[in-house]
Amino acid sequence: MSVEIWPPIAPEALKAAVKESEERELDWLVQDLHETLTNLKHGLEDCYALLAPIDPGSTLVLSTPRNEIVKGTITRVGTRIVKGTIHLRLRTLPQQTISINPDHPIHLAPLTTLHTLLTHSIDLLNLTLSYSYPTESSPILDKNTSSPQFLSAQLRLLSQSFTESLAILKGPPLPNSDPSWTSRSAAPSHFIPPLTIPSNNSHSQSSHPSLSFHLTIQDSSLVLWLRTLEPAHAPVHFSTKLALAIGTARRLEHDEADRVFRYCCTGGDSPGDPHVHNSNHDPNIPLAPVLSGTRRKEVEVYVREKVRVESADPSLMSLTAKLTALTHTLSLARRNLAAVMGEEMED
Repeated sequence: MSVEIWPPIAPEALKAAVKESEERELDWLVQDLHETLTNLKHGLEDCYALLAPIDPGSTLVLSTPRNEIVKGTITRVGTRIVKGTIHLRLRTLPQQTISINPDHPIHLAPLTTLHTLLTHSIDLLNLTLSYSYPTESSPILDKNTSSPQFLSAQLRLLSQSFTESLAILKGPPLPNSDPSWTSRSAAPSHFIPPLTIPSNNSHSQSSHPSLSFHLTIQDSSLVLWLRTLEPAHAPVHFSTKLALAIGTARRLEHDEADRVFRYCCTGGDSPGDPHVHNSNHDPNIPLAPVLSGTRRKEVEVYVREKVRVESADPSLMSLTAKLTALTHTLSLARRNLAAVMGEEMED
């Protein structure tokens, strides 16, 4: 079956007409995307506002289910934990209550990175709108910056930023823990009273069990990992060996038991603990701000007890929902633009 056009059109004229039609369709789509990009910008600004450091912040409850091993509250303002009081009844440490030092808040590295990505996305959208849709106050500086190819490249960069942002909010897959706890646990100076830390000095008080306090993000919730640490070199007392042998004491079983970790918490100053610069750190991964800009010397430790506490954060959940919707809108815009341009959409 064939299709004939009457009156007949020369092949060259038909190609020219098809090309002109495709160009008009592309021009229409590019102009139509102006409203979509403007809506994306407003949506991103709403997401940015959810991470803004606005008092009084979000007060989150920390409580272990079916028991009271951990019980307390913390307050998040922007990307920082500014205050909080937590009661601990761990099996391997004496019962204690710790408070966040308001003069030295805890910076959440995942949220700091997320804040940077959102800022970059808004700047990228502003640049795209100003170059692809010039006004009298901002004329075209370069003809190439108003082309569909430029717009497609900018949307691809924006999509990558959205993907990275959602990955941060998703966090590591459950029930896995974030391996960065060995280098990003909160420094003792963040707490009142200050936490003890492991030491290589066998005569130091720090050779006794100490506490690692690590905050991260998983499934749009704030997750606290508490670990009781014991230096790998610490001698095992005879009474402990006897209790384990006759069964009056039992080791706490978890997935990190009997493994040796090289541990050093972030920043801070402590007399007698040498500091070394972290020369092996990936410069592409931003760290939470620290007081001294240096890291403590690594210490080999065992994890004697491990507790996970999750607290749902309404602001982060709302941020995830908004960012997911914006990602779908952006994906549809990129798919439409790629189809009209006759290209395959790159992830």
